[in-house]
Amino acid sequence: MARVKPQTLSGFMELLPEKQVVFDLMSARIRSSFELYGFTPLDTPIIESSEVLLAKAGGETEKQIYRFAKGEHDLALRFDLTVPLAKYVAANYGRLQFPFRRYQIGKVYRGERAQRGRFREFYQCDIDIIGDGELGIMNEAEIPSVIYSTFKSLGLEGFVIRLNNRKVLNGLFAILGVSDDSAEVMRTIDKLDKIGRDETRRLLGELSIGNNAEKLLDILAAEAPVEALEAFSGQNETFDKGLEELKAVTAHLAAFGVPETHYAVDLTIARGLDYYTGTVYETLVTAHPEIGSVCSGGRYDNLAEYYTDKKLPGVGISIGLTRLFFVLDDVGLLNAEVQSAPCDVLIIPMTGDFSPAVALATAMREAGLRTQLYTEDKKFKAKMSYADRLGVPFVALLGEDEIAAGKITVKNMKTGEQTTAKAGMLTEGIRERIAAARDTKPIREI
Repeated sequence: MARVKPQTLSGFMELLPEKQVVFDLMSARIRSSFELYGFTPLDTPIIESSEVLLAKAGGETEKQIYRFAKGEHDLALRFDLTVPLAKYVAANYGRLQFPFRRYQIGKVYRGERAQRGRFREFYQCDIDIIGDGELGIMNEAEIPSVIYSTFKSLGLEGFVIRLNNRKVLNGLFAILGVSDDSAEVMRTIDKLDKIGRDETRRLLGELSIGNNAEKLLDILAAEAPVEALEAFSGQNETFDKGLEELKAVTAHLAAFGVPETHYAVDLTIARGLDYYTGTVYETLVTAHPEIGSVCSGGRYDNLAEYYTDKKLPGVGISIGLTRLFFVLDDVGLLNAEVQSAPCDVLIIPMTGDFSPAVALATAMREAGLRTQLYTEDKKFKAKMSYADRLGVPFVALLGEDEIAAGKITVKNMKTGEQTTAKAGMLTEGIRERIAAARDTKPIREI
């Protein structure tokens, strides 16, 4: 029989157990943070009708989608979590309570060229707040608090949330006389950090903004951007509305628990040229700007316009968990102290009668300890080596002497210390030490 070479497709990530534990811990921490803010879980199908997924897609999105036929059905794998959310809200409008706050952590698929840090299958972690007809600005002000709380819970300290408002940009471009080139101006200033001021000025000079390029660059570089914007008040209604919203968002960040050290108004942030209509967000790891944004999103006017005539404005953010995990691992920021062993205690029976060991395992599990029973016919050294390679923190030995005395022997695999005592007492001691270990954050502080 010809053997097939076992290999993982390019652009798909598989992890060894110790890394999978860290990945799952990150996912769990993100989930807990989202739930702390009152977001409800949602799990939409990975496969949808192509008609649904492609309702507003085109261009590159349509080229990248995984699409296939099954019988008479034209199907596709979801390429993000936003379009399925739009379908879900439109389909269940009459049964949902608004504002509808949902989070979803799930895999999405894009058939783009796989490259380092870019995947074809990857997890996204999204939250969205959807309004019925309208949605108050306080929802936009709360989003940075969710971002801050989430990354702090992961153990990340050095990050900054960059804020802007699309109405401010649109109004400012109108004031500066930008006409049909406004979208291209946005694309250009969005690259300012990468290409520098001189190259940005040159590119802007080729557009309709012309002689106002220098004035725009001065505004973008202002140390106090909100104050710099005040000089343009009263000249454009859209601009004035955007500036009012930007002030409202920043005014409430301290009350929402976001310190000034972790956010900044950045007028170069554009995000989704046509999609976002109000506040926009990007989050950067300050020590590693080359990573790019690790969490982004913003305010949009109508989530489900392709599925219903009801106006459903919203605001949301997305964390690309697979990419975030990869790049943090790549720059050495994952915490090696995370307990990756599959169990807290490995019980090794030292006699041919397994009954006492089975009873001990059951009691420890009932006490909340993850417990594995090792019953393989191996030499004692091999059994201990197995525990050591797995990184199991405690090994419980149950021999004839322990059984006769109604006790167990527990070895701390990290310190080598060995203690013999009543099972209940040692179980409680293990629980206390494990509780502290379980509080380890997946990202080490920087």
